[in-house]
Amino acid sequence: MTKVNVFEVKAKFSEYLDRAARGDRIVIYRHNKPVAELRAVEEARSEPRPIGPMPGRPRFKVPASFFEPLPDDELDLWEGTETPRPTRAKAPPTLQAERKRRPGRGRRQ
Repeated sequence: MTKVNVFEVKAKFSEYLDRAARGDRIVIYRHNKPVAELRAVEEARSEPRPIGPMPGRPRFKVPASFFEPLPDDELDLWEGTETPRPTRAKAPPTLQAERKRRPGRGRRQ
């Protein structure tokens, strides 16, 4: 890894590009603080990815019901066209009892 100042990179940019293409990593500093890294781009995959489960990974079967359409009411929820009714959860009984015991709840005494 090579550490260089931004002004040096400006002056010798082609040289640093060639070094990066050969595999060297160049860290660019401004005012003694690292601000960027110049390195080679990895080559893109040339062969297509294999289709199917990866070797050594567990296989699973997708049931036929997975491909059936959703019911209209559930589909509306997913698409956001129908808002679900909020359910109000009650506080646990211990908290309700504690709230009742505290005098002047929310008021200064």
